[in-house]
Amino acid sequence: MTWVIEVSLQPHLRDAEKARVEETAAELHLPMPPLRRFARLYIVGGRLDESHVRRAAEELLADPVADTYHIHALDKAPANGPERAYVLFHVGVMDPVALTCLDALREMGLPVEAVRTGRMYEFTETVPESVREAVAYRVLANDAIEEVHWGQLPQEIFQHPKPYRFQLQTTPLLDADDKQLLRISREGMLALDLDEMKTIRSHYRALGREPTDIELETIAQTWSEHCSHKTLKGPVHYVEVDAEGNVLREIRFRSLLGETVFRATRTLRDRWGERDWCVKVFADNAGIVRFHGSWNLCFKVETHNHPSAIEPYGGASTGVGGVIRDILGCGLGARPIANTDVFCVGELTLPPEDLPAGVLHPRRVLKGVVAGVRDYGNRMGIPTVNGAILSEPEYLGNPLVYCGCLGLIPAGKEEKAPRDGDLIVVVGGRTGRDGIHGATFSSVELHSESAEFSGGAVQIGNPITQKKMLDVLLVARDRGLFHAITDCGAGGFSSAVGEMADGLGAEVWLDRAPLKYAGLSYTEIWISESQERMVLAVPEDRWPELRSLCQSEGVEATVIGRFQATGKLVLKYHEHRVGNLDLEFLHRGCPRKERRAQFRLPPSPAERLVPEDRIRDRSPGELLLELLADPSICSKHWVIRQYDHEVQGASVVKPLVGRLLDGPSDAAVLRPVPDASAGVALACGINPRYGRVDPYRMTLCAIDEAVRNCVSVGADPERIALLDNFCWGNTNRPEQLGSLVRAALACHDGALAYNAPFISGKDSLNNEFQGERRGERLQLVIPPTILISALGIVPDIDRCVTMDFKETGNAILLVGATRAELGQSALARLTGWAGGEVPTVDLSLGPAVARAVAGLIRTGLVRACHDVSEGGVLVALAEMAFAGALGAEATLPSVDALAEELETEGTAMQLWLSWLCSESPSRYLLEIPPDALAQAERALSGSVPYRVLGTVTNRARLSVRASDGTVLLDVATDQLKAAWQAPLDW
Repeated sequence: MTWVIEVSLQPHLRDAEKARVEETAAELHLPMPPLRRFARLYIVGGRLDESHVRRAAEELLADPVADTYHIHALDKAPANGPERAYVLFHVGVMDPVALTCLDALREMGLPVEAVRTGRMYEFTETVPESVREAVAYRVLANDAIEEVHWGQLPQEIFQHPKPYRFQLQTTPLLDADDKQLLRISREGMLALDLDEMKTIRSHYRALGREPTDIELETIAQTWSEHCSHKTLKGPVHYVEVDAEGNVLREIRFRSLLGETVFRATRTLRDRWGERDWCVKVFADNAGIVRFHGSWNLCFKVETHNHPSAIEPYGGASTGVGGVIRDILGCGLGARPIANTDVFCVGELTLPPEDLPAGVLHPRRVLKGVVAGVRDYGNRMGIPTVNGAILSEPEYLGNPLVYCGCLGLIPAGKEEKAPRDGDLIVVVGGRTGRDGIHGATFSSVELHSESAEFSGGAVQIGNPITQKKMLDVLLVARDRGLFHAITDCGAGGFSSAVGEMADGLGAEVWLDRAPLKYAGLSYTEIWISESQERMVLAVPEDRWPELRSLCQSEGVEATVIGRFQATGKLVLKYHEHRVGNLDLEFLHRGCPRKERRAQFRLPPSPAERLVPEDRIRDRSPGELLLELLADPSICSKHWVIRQYDHEVQGASVVKPLVGRLLDGPSDAAVLRPVPDASAGVALACGINPRYGRVDPYRMTLCAIDEAVRNCVSVGADPERIALLDNFCWGNTNRPEQLGSLVRAALACHDGALAYNAPFISGKDSLNNEFQGERRGERLQLVIPPTILISALGIVPDIDRCVTMDFKETGNAILLVGATRAELGQSALARLTGWAGGEVPTVDLSLGPAVARAVAGLIRTGLVRACHDVSEGGVLVALAEMAFAGALGAEATLPSVDALAEELETEGTAMQLWLSWLCSESPSRYLLEIPPDALAQAERALSGSVPYRVLGTVTNRARLSVRASDGTVLLDVATDQLKAAWQAPLDW
């Protein structure tokens, strides 16, 4: 019998889901009647009577203090009464809560056979027919993964898939012409171009047979942009021209990354010799560097953009789940100790009527991705400690979701390789249809029907399964129970086993893979991207011990094949051989075609200062309040406070710092090894606004910002390692690829200048959206966007500093050079000005300033340090003041001195505001006690530019004066903080 358990909060308690629904409907201007009640649904089937169901509700599903529950048989549901909407996952979408409930109810001894979960929304009156569809799929549910039933639940609630009947499928390639080849690629979601399809056709003509479907799918997964990075690793012919079209330089790269990012790291390692602290770079699931004693650190940042555009919660949660598995699969396995995230979304205040068809509102996207990262990280007990949020109109159709993870690995556990005769063992979750074609889906552009055609490419994660798997595998690592490990991510078994078998060979028995449900074909089993799975190479004599260990912790482990020194990847389903691939062709057969790239340098700006007419209507104080409310500057406390950044007890510098723990930390600092004095700083740098003009400058600024953030909390600038994440539009267009080449060149130059090696990276291309808005065709291309993540070694965590002012009377120093660099700045955006010079990094001065500031911090002279970034000195001063619950008084140089420093003429107000809001990189604000000021000035004098800017006060106001005594602004810090916190105070 099937029963329904409805669990609701007690009527006197605030229901967050009820509030969310009503708020979302109001934002979308939908005339939806108010909700009477919201309930969580648990639908249970089995040999159950009412006493069983009541016990399940009282002992497991309903909190006796906060909840109330109702039960009824499925076929006895109320037919009349208030309007109801029921939301369920589509059949086949993984329901992790249902799986956990099923296990728990069975442990209670209840005869439960199946569980589904859902949500029930009860309205005070009938929902108008005209808005019912919008309410269902723009407010209550996401139709990519969920279905809505009005009135009552379907009676056939548990659907049992039909068993799969084997039939070997082949694809007719040998006689296909070019048009047919492209059609096969398009209809099969292979994301292969004509040259690639012709290469495959030639290969199979030489073999004298047609490819099976599983072989073609395997090649598509392996050759996909997502898995092989064929654009960045391939040959590129780059031409750079000036604004008039004159050729300035021409470069032919055999491998774009190999001759830029990779080359920089190789050069640094050669330069360091025995002092090289890189352990393993660009050769595993994450980069590894030396840390302390017998411990090393590994770091990786992934993107999960396309899935998050369709289903933000599932996309982000499986993004963070996947990067955690990258760490677990690094070397012989590392322990994840911290997560990071960066989200780039459309304008949060966008009117609903301006949404293109098939696009989720940016607010819904942001709330979904935050919830996804929150739930996965918190439930696994991994702190989320650092990140950023950006809001730009071009991200409307294609948001960016970056998820990172830091791991700790014992020295000596970095190398891995399967051996001839090792068993192929899958550990963790079961295989289902979720995630089919995820790798190829991530390699193509989005469009308005992407959710309809690619919903199966979105996975739903189960962090509890992954946590159990993680704990077991770390024990297995220490017992030496396997030779190699990798995660089952993009491409599923196809990529995991295929990559491990490269250079060796393997035979896989697909019928032995544990399934979530019956009915999967052999190809679906092979390419499914179901989450929480790892693949191991296990010596046959260690398999019994590994199996016993996994069973003791309730973790599923199954042998699905064997590594064999044949050079072939043989796939079997029962007695049938369904695939036989040559590994040399699979991994090195993709044609390397030279791509064209061109970049036109922007002309010199006609104006370098914000025009007078754009700033005269608002006072500097009013402008500062508006700058603090910029989405990229404002407080992210709404996000941060949902994350557990204290779990594992290693966080030293938190994401929020200051007197009331509500100021913006420049970086997080962790103490991974309890008995060590050393720590690790995690930071990032990103500013896509600059990329609209020049990706080279953007990338150098991102590198400088990531380094600045690490240095600001006490990291050694000679021990900072970097990660690159390129997110670009369609690089088949020469101008798009040209802008990417500019960024790669900047990575090379920046890494060498800062002695900061790149140790890992990831690219995500084709981040474009095509659709319609109000009947007109629309194409949205993201701005060139590079995220630079940084890992910095902190030699002594007792010397860490934070950004909040500490004590009245201390001096405020600005270290670094200020130039007239306001192009694409926060002030330019605020005033609607498109001119100005985009900031550029002085590759001699920037590293020198970082070393000088780090030296002062090591001496203990610095009480507070804050990097100067978006909004310039003015915003940085405000943040330091309200974070410390203190005030500050600053005096600007004379107008003549400002004009000389900025190397331009202008009115007094233009010069004042331009100096205060310039976004010149390589600058820091320091708080120095008065008795240490002379010593600090001696240390800085002659090496880097600096200026004593003012004094910390107890007045709780930020006051800025001109040299002649004119008060430019005098604003209470409480008012500044309120403006900074308001935009995302959701």
